[in-house]
Amino acid sequence: MRLIRSAACLLALLMPLPGLAQVPTATSPAPAPLTQEEREAGIRAAWEDAGKALQRGPVAIPLIDQARLDLPRDMVFVPARETVALLRAYGNLPSEATTVGLVTSETDSWSVVVRFVKEGYVRDDDAKEWNADDLLASLREGTEEANRDRVRRGFPESEIIGWLTPPAYDAASHRLVWALASKTKGAPDQPERNVNYNTYALGRDGYFSLNLLTTSTRLAADRPVAAALLASLAYVDGKRYEDFSAGTDRVAEYGLAALVGAVAAKKLGLIALAGAFVVKFAKLGLIAVAALGAGIMRFFRRKGPSA
Repeated sequence: MRLIRSAACLLALLMPLPGLAQVPTATSPAPAPLTQEEREAGIRAAWEDAGKALQRGPVAIPLIDQARLDLPRDMVFVPARETVALLRAYGNLPSEATTVGLVTSETDSWSVVVRFVKEGYVRDDDAKEWNADDLLASLREGTEEANRDRVRRGFPESEIIGWLTPPAYDAASHRLVWALASKTKGAPDQPERNVNYNTYALGRDGYFSLNLLTTSTRLAADRPVAAALLASLAYVDGKRYEDFSAGTDRVAEYGLAALVGAVAAKKLGLIALAGAFVVKFAKLGLIAVAALGAGIMRFFRRKGPSA
């Protein structure tokens, strides 16, 4: 039952609003919104594929050619292709180029989307001078730009409420942490808010982003999980931040502050990517949970070589 509750909570975090349109291309008109049955069929299929490809801890997971993640017991890792399919099934717009995988629990309700952005060595000098209020203003500005694109694609607008964890950078380990509360624009403010708890690990070629998807009421309990996963990620020799060579290596066009504010998104066209700043959450109705129960049970109960 704990496994089913975990999957149901993940569904609640990622489920799109009823009537959400499919993503149109730049040259084609927006297609008709998916029906409830079509959405549920897509979600079931995505979970089935994920169940065939996942790895269970304890196991060391290679993260492309950059790092290794020591996955603890009672956690599972879903590879990149299946993660992209899952996120799309729930109405998000993940990038195939940056998505590495998804980590979730067999006993709890959180999930973490793992991405690697290969934009080069990100200088961290500006961490000594940044101002949290200025970064929040920049983030809100970037979100408004993203909202125009979301409306065009048929997605509801998002609204930033404020910091839950102001940006904090550890220069010794080259790790960055920050968390925001958000909601659907115009929705009433409630004690339980959507939360992206963002952790970053800088490397020689770019950075890993581990984005914890949770709610404000669960953040205190889930925060140690994000910290533990971040600590269990280790760059391989030659890819560490300290391995940077000024004479030969590429340097990112932005600094550390851009990983908090919207500067990099506006400059490099990343603003439309779900997960870059705010992942939209919506509550899942009980009817949808019941309809998807069989598929979720098969996903979590799958054992042996097929898992």
